[in-house]
Amino acid sequence: MSVRYLTSLSQVRQLDADEIKKLSEVEKKYKFRTNEYYLSLINWDDPNDPIRKIAIPSPEELEDWGSIDASQESKYTRMRGIQHKYPDTALLLAVNVCGTFCRFCFRKRLFFKENLETISPDISDNIDYIRKHPEITNVLLTGGDPFILSTQKLERIISQIREIEHIQIVRIGSKIPASNPYRIVEDPSLLEMISKYSSPRKRIYIITQFNHPRELTDVAIEALDKMLGAGAILSNQTPLMRGINDDPDVLAELLKKLSFVGNPPYYVFQVRPTIGNKPFAIPLVETYRIFQKALSKVSGLAKRTRLIMSHATGKIEIMAVADGKIVLRYHRAANREDEGRIMIYPAKPDAYWLEDLMD
Repeated sequence: MSVRYLTSLSQVRQLDADEIKKLSEVEKKYKFRTNEYYLSLINWDDPNDPIRKIAIPSPEELEDWGSIDASQESKYTRMRGIQHKYPDTALLLAVNVCGTFCRFCFRKRLFFKENLETISPDISDNIDYIRKHPEITNVLLTGGDPFILSTQKLERIISQIREIEHIQIVRIGSKIPASNPYRIVEDPSLLEMISKYSSPRKRIYIITQFNHPRELTDVAIEALDKMLGAGAILSNQTPLMRGINDDPDVLAELLKKLSFVGNPPYYVFQVRPTIGNKPFAIPLVETYRIFQKALSKVSGLAKRTRLIMSHATGKIEIMAVADGKIVLRYHRAANREDEGRIMIYPAKPDAYWLEDLMD
């Protein structure tokens, strides 16, 4: 099936002229991109449809809230295309395009013309950086979405990484299995490439982003199955977002279905306070309670997921809310001295981020 990509709201036939005009200012500020397959998942009779909220802009995105780089990734950018925050993990920004520009994206800045962190036109410097840092055992290909690249271009990157002896894991972060699974099921060469570079001792991990159970269509599950068959290890991560998966029953259904199909949940993230993200943001205490209610409805592998705030200083697990306090722990820390450190703050009902708790 040939899936057509759309880069303008005027191409979305389900939107009338008045809606397009109403959203024009949002489209000017934040890029729009999706495809016909993903739009087909939307119930257009429901103005609050969760898939619509993921793909179609809303005027609320223009609300003055958040910062351009909420997790201060630019602080850990060593050169164009490389972030190195934790000693054993490097992020390689392989591409600055996605199949769908999710409205809640925390890397909107990568799609701005003035951005200085974007991909390098020549990744040889990126590969050289990874080669010169033997402490790096994991490389995460991200962006943008690496699966938007042709298999030939993607293999060119992965083959160079696999030549570096100290790299054990290659991770690929992608929304494509949810937003355009035909990219996977109709490209045997992609599966052959995964099989070639995912060995028994050095696996390729594919970190998917399914945000709502309706994204787990038959063809999406087929795509996941084919990647599993090619030797990839799958895990999923998603933010917990207002209007998309903030119903504990919906979140529980997502976590269960992911584990059933061999793509167990990995992280559930607190929405980052990034510009344009206010419509999706939920205070920390409420996020925790939704998450715990969802976990009470699942068992086994679905319970392995952790609730994480991806903060500038590290990945902070939201562990408990009790007796008017919120308990946090550094799951991963940029400063090694913070690793595992417990933090306890008053559980402010209107706090969205660590700094809100500290005020």
